[in-house]
Amino acid sequence: MQPAAALVLVKLIHTVVWGFFAGCIIALPLVALAGRLRCAAWLAAAVLVEVVVLVANRWRCPLTGVAAGFTEDRRENFDIYLPVWLARYNKQVFGTLFVAGGLVTLWVWLR
Repeated sequence: MQPAAALVLVKLIHTVVWGFFAGCIIALPLVALAGRLRCAAWLAAAVLVEVVVLVANRWRCPLTGVAAGFTEDRRENFDIYLPVWLARYNKQVFGTLFVAGGLVTLWVWLR
């Protein structure tokens, strides 16, 4: 496979994986507010597994390293199909949303 095609494939996979976890984070408070706490727990657990993966890789997705092997480009979004601003602030934006969703879930569970 040519490097350019391999990079496209890695970026597609990375974007799909990102979409899954972003969806889990967005859904977490909505599911909790609907009273589906078991589902909320599974969503939170999935995201926490991703956090462990990121921590184990020095806060970088392993797919970033794979993509780096196919290009010299190192812009914030060289490895994923996201706008530059979102790729740059992804952890801050979705980390904040995850914590907020976790707090909503905790609030629903305690009441």
